[in-house]
Amino acid sequence: QVQLVESGGGLVQAGGSLRLSCAAPGRTFGFFTMMAWFRQAPGKEREFVAAIRRSGGGTNYADSVKGRFTISRDNAKNTLYLQMNSLKPEDTAVYYCAADFGSGGLSRHDYPYWGQGTQVTVSS
Repeated sequence: QVQLVESGGGLVQAGGSLRLSCAAPGRTFGFFTMMAWFRQAPGKEREFVAAIRRSGGGTNYADSVKGRFTISRDNAKNTLYLQMNSLKPEDTAVYYCAADFGSGGLSRHDYPYWGQGTQVTVSS
């Protein structure tokens, strides 16, 4: 069974930074061809934040986070990261890690495997 476990969320002031982690115990992590972060704010749909290919060489970002967030993965540590800098109150949401053994994409419907989410709250 595929398991994804996020950590690193919390409360931070605007302008601050947080690093989210997503661990996948076992040997499955290296087989994920695409991994991504999504977020969902109260009353809103889950939206794409960033994605990365298995090699780490191909990344995509939502326009709202470009230049502020960086997605990376360490296949040796079975961990996906999201470094978030210059945080804004509108970044407040539950952040989810997602994974796919196929081509993935930019839609939540492209990912069959999800973590439980971690809350990020940015105060003004």
